[in-house]
Amino acid sequence: MIIKQDFSIDYQYDIIFTRDLFSGTNATLNSILTGNSDEASAKIVCIIDEGLANAQPTLVSSLELYVSKHKNIQLLAEPLLVSAGEAAKNTTREFIRTLKMIDSAKVDRHAFVIAIGGGAVLDMAGFAAAVAHRGIRHIRIPTTTLSQNDSGIGVKNGINYFGKKNFLGTFAPPFAVINDLNLLNTLNDRDWRSGIAEAVKVALIKDADFFQWIKDNAVQLKRRDTQSMERLIIRCAELHAHHISHSDDPFEMGSSRPLDFGHWAAHKLEQLCDFELRHGEAVAIGIALDVCYAAKAGFLNQQTAELIVDLLDQLGFLLFHPILVNSNGDLNPDLLRGLEEFREHLGGQLTIPMISDIGVRFDVHEMT
Repeated sequence: MIIKQDFSIDYQYDIIFTRDLFSGTNATLNSILTGNSDEASAKIVCIIDEGLANAQPTLVSSLELYVSKHKNIQLLAEPLLVSAGEAAKNTTREFIRTLKMIDSAKVDRHAFVIAIGGGAVLDMAGFAAAVAHRGIRHIRIPTTTLSQNDSGIGVKNGINYFGKKNFLGTFAPPFAVINDLNLLNTLNDRDWRSGIAEAVKVALIKDADFFQWIKDNAVQLKRRDTQSMERLIIRCAELHAHHISHSDDPFEMGSSRPLDFGHWAAHKLEQLCDFELRHGEAVAIGIALDVCYAAKAGFLNQQTAELIVDLLDQLGFLLFHPILVNSNGDLNPDLLRGLEEFREHLGGQLTIPMISDIGVRFDVHEMT
């Protein structure tokens, strides 16, 4: 006897761009939590990136003041400050701290876990929200260029384990994503630049016009022109979000990972250098490696490859790290193990996204 099951679940969430989210005149968060109903109420807990809290000392008090002015929002516990950067997800420490806070605050599945921070903090907090009570509603407030245009707007979360990037994790769409562009103002130059790598990546695989725009505005982006960065983040977020919702594989059940162009090497580089590199910095190196490989393999015009590498350099990315080579000057064999780890993470046949021109992607199943 066979009992067959067949059902699907629709997901919808908004990616909202705003400024001064916790000001008294900004109704964005309250509207999301209550659905614009005066009678509705919402219980929340907040996980905040410690680096952000240090850079913006009034952030926590502004959040608490915002909640106090909206009587239909209840903060169940003091905001939990967690380690910034990859330290948030490189061990289980912050993950367990977050789960303990969810438990002690009596957070249930009708409440909200709000994470405010960079991509690693959002990954960790989203994973905790996804597994506590088999899933608590989760709102992301990304605060870096990379998390606002890529990692913070998608459906994946997780932590590193067994020395492998994102070994533990789930697919769990957020309830909403709120990008407060003013939260980018205190980023250092490395974190400001880091998100641009993901924009170059998605332009290379999906949008030649966007690549040309980045090239035309490289100087402004490097000089931290806020209007240029805002436009870059919005277009990059549009392209990533459109792929997730229209690829017919939002939870990556197949073997192809188009959005991970340049990432097989990037993830391994991060691991090998003990996360000395920012994710975006590693992605820039990974893009350069794959572009050079594509040119040598005859997939990509050499002049186009040089144009791409030159743009990454112009944007301020360093495209070499000592871990790339061994003592003989040959490519580090440990880096090449990233290919198998990349395949293993998704399963099935090795599938590496490659480009034959700017905006034209295809897959290869071996790299020799």
